[in-house]
Amino acid sequence: RYSLFYNRLKNIEENEGGLDKFSKSYKAFGVNQFVDGGVFCKEWAPGAEAVFLTGDFNGWNPFSHPYKKMEYGKWELFIPPGEDGFSPVPHGSKLKVVIRAQNGELLYRISPWARYVVRDEDKVNYDWVHWNPPLSYIHKHPSPNRLKSLRIYESHVGIASPEGKVASYKNFTYNVLPRIKDLGYNCVQLMAIMEHAYYASFGYQVTSFFAASSRYGTPDDLKEMIDVAHSMGITVLLDVVHSHASKNSEDGLNKFDGTDSCFFHSGPKGNHQLWDSRLFDYANWEVLRFLLSNLRMWIEDYRFDGFRFDGVTSMLYHHHGIGTGFSGDYNEYFGLHVDEDALCYLMLANHMIKFLHPECITIAEDVSGMPALCRPVAEGGGGFDYRLAMAIPDKWIQIIKELKDEDWNMGNIVHTLTNRRYEEKYIAYAESHDQALVGDKTLAFRLMDAEMYTNMSVLSPLTPVIDRGIQLHKMIRLITHALGGESYLNFMGNEFGHPEWLDFPRRGNNESYHYARRQFNLTEDHLLRYRFLNAFDRDMNKLEERFGWLASPPAYVSEKHESNKVIAFERAGLIFIFNFHPYKSYVDYRVVIWHSSLIVVFKYKILLDSDAAEYGGHQRLDHGTEYFSDEYPHNYRPNSLMV
Repeated sequence: RYSLFYNRLKNIEENEGGLDKFSKSYKAFGVNQFVDGGVFCKEWAPGAEAVFLTGDFNGWNPFSHPYKKMEYGKWELFIPPGEDGFSPVPHGSKLKVVIRAQNGELLYRISPWARYVVRDEDKVNYDWVHWNPPLSYIHKHPSPNRLKSLRIYESHVGIASPEGKVASYKNFTYNVLPRIKDLGYNCVQLMAIMEHAYYASFGYQVTSFFAASSRYGTPDDLKEMIDVAHSMGITVLLDVVHSHASKNSEDGLNKFDGTDSCFFHSGPKGNHQLWDSRLFDYANWEVLRFLLSNLRMWIEDYRFDGFRFDGVTSMLYHHHGIGTGFSGDYNEYFGLHVDEDALCYLMLANHMIKFLHPECITIAEDVSGMPALCRPVAEGGGGFDYRLAMAIPDKWIQIIKELKDEDWNMGNIVHTLTNRRYEEKYIAYAESHDQALVGDKTLAFRLMDAEMYTNMSVLSPLTPVIDRGIQLHKMIRLITHALGGESYLNFMGNEFGHPEWLDFPRRGNNESYHYARRQFNLTEDHLLRYRFLNAFDRDMNKLEERFGWLASPPAYVSEKHESNKVIAFERAGLIFIFNFHPYKSYVDYRVVIWHSSLIVVFKYKILLDSDAAEYGGHQRLDHGTEYFSDEYPHNYRPNSLMV
């Protein structure tokens, strides 16, 4: 794998003047403004017989501005400045690339490199709009330093409002970012930014890879949003979709030059049978140019601090993970079923990002457990910094759905939370956007279900269902946070147990926005119990910020007691003790401390208590109590203490 990567990189160095120049192609392709007022246009359309540019600037004459055919399927056009010295293609004017296909048909297309596309309310398809404002947004604040402990708030700009509408970049900037900061998250991961024609696709059917979604505002609005996040010390990651592309041809990449092989594999190999989308040909030189340039544009133009790569499992294997289970057997990760070209692209992408912007972070969404995916490229690894611990949310769902409380297996929970390869960093999460989508249920909804509609008010009785749900919601998140990885992720709204599910407007729900919103206002109502969960999530993050357990070595688990339903472990100098028993509490319970000194007596105090009144608990513990270690062997360690 490293040999394949090295040869590709060497070819780029020898034939393209290096990775820096190769990945800067976004400044040459598409329609680009010259300082002198002229416009330079460049496209890759290997299957085209002729290429033209048309639009508002030439009265939509499809043939007045032909491109010149160059080598390797490239086409170029230069339009000189007007007599007044100004650009012949004004800012805000609509454009189309006209392709004469091999069968003679004229195809009106949006450039794959278009920076801004919009859709009028009375239209189905998007229009390409030339974005070249006289005064573009200038970033004022530097990116935050690379974080040691990553606490990620997974977000979607369009649903980030209690109102039933598509929310804006401006709304996120001034109403949501301060909330994220207050909750103690230091990183926001933005979904659905790359333009997608179908809103209900959650941003995963991308049509314009270089365009920030216009449904939330302008490119400058997004730049301002990222800049304000940086001013708060918040790192901003982009959920990037390079695993597939929308099948749209009128306003997407599909059949751009009239063939089914431009950018994608031809025939069945180029179609994803479950996602109904197109699959990139990662061995193609121009596809590599397109995708690598895409990453660089988001970093350098918008100042994103890194990426979460979506659908990595689909990229890694020719079977795309469809109908395939992964047991951890190494034969599953090496063989002809692995798409080495896709893996090589990921290695090139991570190498480029680390070479040009070493402060950037990359995350892999891989369910297969591909070995060394999060090791440096120089070691033959994939080069990612983190991978998502996707088994953890599945485990919590399985436990809650299938087991009675008294049947929870402590050893199985600990195994799932700690089962990761040494020195490959994992992002732990109890639930993400996947569990919030219609057809699934969030943890809060699984735990409390219909009673969330009637018994979340403090004026109503605290029923056993609500009491159990609130307590387990806090405990599940804390043990996942502290034991499950080297980073933590939460999807917006789930921190306070957002009721119901997430569903975007579509035909099946009469185009309703009722479920395509986040009711942040629920946490501000002091008569509702949502504020207890919100406060616990905030203080949990603040405690991690203070002690940095995510950046510490893996925890030492001293107890996973099946009959007592107790889990105890130590990490970053803190002792974590969880009692999952449905009805038993314990007095004078002995737990191990890691310190082996027989001379020093260590004193401990409670820092975070899920049973505290401010978190909706029963306040059964005295926070003024001090706990002292003694020379009493327990669970194969020389020292312990009583709690």
